[in-house]
Amino acid sequence: MQQVIESQIKTNLMNFCQKDMRDYFASIGEKSFHAKQVFKWIHQKGVTSFEEMSDLSKALRQKLIELAEVVTPKVALDKPSNDGTHKWLIDVGGNLVETVYIPEDSRGTLCVSSQVGCSLNCSFCSTGKQGFNRNLSVAEIIGQVWTAVRTLSKQHGEYDRQITNVVMMGMGEPLMNFDAVVKAMDIMMDDLAYGLSKRRVTLSTSGVVPRIYDLLEQSDVSLAVSLHAPNDALRNVLVPINKKYNIDQLMEACKLYAQRGPHKEITFEYTLMEHVNDELAHAKELVTLLKSKQVPAKINLIPFNPYPGTPYKKPSNNRIHRFQQYLMEAGFVTTIRKTRGDDIDAACGQLAGKVQDKTNRQARYQRQLSEA
Repeated sequence: MQQVIESQIKTNLMNFCQKDMRDYFASIGEKSFHAKQVFKWIHQKGVTSFEEMSDLSKALRQKLIELAEVVTPKVALDKPSNDGTHKWLIDVGGNLVETVYIPEDSRGTLCVSSQVGCSLNCSFCSTGKQGFNRNLSVAEIIGQVWTAVRTLSKQHGEYDRQITNVVMMGMGEPLMNFDAVVKAMDIMMDDLAYGLSKRRVTLSTSGVVPRIYDLLEQSDVSLAVSLHAPNDALRNVLVPINKKYNIDQLMEACKLYAQRGPHKEITFEYTLMEHVNDELAHAKELVTLLKSKQVPAKINLIPFNPYPGTPYKKPSNNRIHRFQQYLMEAGFVTTIRKTRGDDIDAACGQLAGKVQDKTNRQARYQRQLSEA
C-alpha cells in the first residue's frame, strides 16, 4: 500500500535548475534537449501545462503528465501601491510570505523572500517579530519571480520585461536557506529562464559569515550586508547574530568576497534610527571601520520604517542627510533608499506576512505589547 501511495507523488519541476532538469529527464529515459525545452516553457513562457508544450511529442507530454507537475505558488493577495510598488502575499501551505516589486525610472526591482518568517531576530525588524516556521523550497522562491513576471506582463504587455533586478531581501535570512536560495538564483540568471546579470541579482545577509565563504565558492551574485552599526556593542543589540560572528569576522569575509574581480563592491545597508545609530559620531566610526578594513564599499542608508510596538523612530530628514553628507565627503558612494509602498506595508523592514511561528517569538512580542 505504501508503495502505491509513493508512486502517485509527482515531481514538481519548479524545483529544478537546468542541470537538475537534465538529470531528471535522463532518469526517466529521455534526451537532455527536452529538459531545455521544458525549462524554457516554464520560465520564459510561463506555461505550466504539459499539454500546451507544443514542441514536445505527444508521448512525452503524456509521460510528464503521469510523472511530473509544475506547481507555482498560490497568490493570496495581489495589491498595487499608489506609488507603483506592487505587493504579493504568497500562500505557502497555511503561511503567507511577501514579495514586493519596486519600479524606478531606470529599473524594476523585485524583493524576494527566502524563509517563512525569519530565523534571526533583529531588534528593529517587524519580520523578525513574526517568528520562524520553515525554509522555502526552490519552487517557492523562484515561484515568486515567476508570479511577478506573469502579473506585470499582463499589465504592461506580453513581452515587456519589467523586472531588471532581483534582491534576496524579503522575509528571512537567505544564507540560512543556502542550497535552495543558490539554486533559485541560478535559475534567475539562466539565459533560458529570466536571464538576469549576476550584477543584477543581490543577496542580502545579516552576517552569516561561514555561508559568505560558501557563497564565494558556489555563486557570483552581488552581496549586500545588513550592517546597521559601526561597532560590536551596538550591533550586538540591533543584529544579535553579531554575537556569534562579530564585525571583524564579517569584514574579513566581505573583503575576500569583493576581491573576486572588478565592480565587486559590497553594499552595506544601514537602517537609520533616531538617536540610536544616526549620530555623526556613528558616521565617523563607520568611515573608520570601512577604511581600516579596506573593503570596497558603497552604503545604502535606509530611514527606519515604524511599525506597531517598536521603540525605534525614523530620524528627521536633516539628520539623515547630515549622515549621508559625512559619508560622501569621506569618499563613499552613499544613497538614501526611498520609502516605497508604505501605504501597503511593503516598505523595507515592514514585511510581516502570516507565520505559523514555531519559535514562540511572535507570542512573546504580542505579550510585551499588551503589557506596555
